[in-house]
Amino acid sequence: MGVSLALQKLDSTLSKEGRICTFGPIIHNPQVLADYAARGVVCVRDASELSENDHVVIRAHGIPRDEEEQARSSGATVVDATCPKVKKAQLSIARATHNGETLLLFGETAHPEVRGLISYAQGQAHVFSSRDVLEQFDLVADQPCVLASQTTQDRETFLQVEESIRKRFANLNVLSTICDATRDRQEEARNIAAKVDIMVVVGGRQSGNTRRLADVAALSGIETLLVESVEELDEKKFLQKSCAGLTAGASTPKSLIDAAEFWLASL
Repeated sequence: MGVSLALQKLDSTLSKEGRICTFGPIIHNPQVLADYAARGVVCVRDASELSENDHVVIRAHGIPRDEEEQARSSGATVVDATCPKVKKAQLSIARATHNGETLLLFGETAHPEVRGLISYAQGQAHVFSSRDVLEQFDLVADQPCVLASQTTQDRETFLQVEESIRKRFANLNVLSTICDATRDRQEEARNIAAKVDIMVVVGGRQSGNTRRLADVAALSGIETLLVESVEELDEKKFLQKSCAGLTAGASTPKSLIDAAEFWLASL
């Protein structure tokens, strides 16, 4: 849903006068980004690149709070295409930490969504991708903490993390920030992977939710292939397989999914 809304907002902006920009890649799919670049859309990384005649669309992953303020101060027309679920998570973090509570965010440190989420924390913010990383933080057991997650993380893993953290911190507020669509897609991938010999996941390698779909499928113990397009598939990988599973990241165009399905069905 967030991806579709972001692309709809960008498409409606294409008819405007002046330069059309996105603040960061609008979504994590190289084919989609290449298509918009060919149509003249410019990807900017900093508000200093903007001018008052520009129209800039904020990426689906959201951007840090200060960068959004700078973009609005540039004079450019700003269109916020942040996924509603990500925006909800940003505002929930801001409310939950308004007294300076420490944010513990389960996610990928370098991911653009995570950079945006922690910018809304009113106190300290720590990002961790595993319980081992969390143990390295210098935190006291009685300090007020808020636990949240990157919206595309695996829910089962997050629940395990939450159980572990509750034993360590007496004053813990847990936010529900994982997207239901992400959870459903991961559960579907898990169910399919349990019934097939090999799994194909189509999507951008920079896409966090796509990588996690591949991780979830691989946990079933079967070979899992993450490809950005059907051209990357090798027929030799399927010689001893009788049943293949197919899924795709949230930002993968239907045309690429259809191509992969056609290729697999033709074997």
